[in-house]
Amino acid sequence: MNRAVFLDRDGVINRPVIRAGKPYPPATLAEFELLPGVEEACARLKGAGWMLIVATNQPDVGRGTQRREEVEAMHAAVGARLPIDRVEVCYDPGQGQPSEFRKPAPGMLLRAARELEIDLAQSWMVGDRWRDIDCGAAAGCRTVFLDYGYDEKLRVQPDHRAASLLEAAIVILAES
Repeated sequence: MNRAVFLDRDGVINRPVIRAGKPYPPATLAEFELLPGVEEACARLKGAGWMLIVATNQPDVGRGTQRREEVEAMHAAVGARLPIDRVEVCYDPGQGQPSEFRKPAPGMLLRAARELEIDLAQSWMVGDRWRDIDCGAAAGCRTVFLDYGYDEKLRVQPDHRAASLLEAAIVILAES
């Protein structure tokens, strides 16, 4: 069985756009910017044998306010710069009955685990929102919360807190 670090995208890999104390995804590839230390964090984790899987909600596509091609261009840019094994995306707009793949539901992690033979109990979820932490916990992963002081509360307490993905990687490597 493999072990993986699941990474939220906006706020973990790339800089989110902050409006009224809440993070939003970049609207275009031109706005897409990797956060400091992300390349080093991913290289360290990959070098230690971890699979790296992005698990991201992108509801603006489902709402019709962002083009899917723009999101896919951002993921291509991530794949060109980082040793990512897979990108799991949920485009569900979060209206009505939510998809089993929309975080906080663990569907994206469960699908990747099934298809890539990942042991979720030996894996981690790193995120900057309550949905990420709930998702990782529901999937049976350990969790690291990147605490940027957003105007929202956690529902499930994370296993660890960190200030960046690089700091999270150091925690994960020390705990494994």
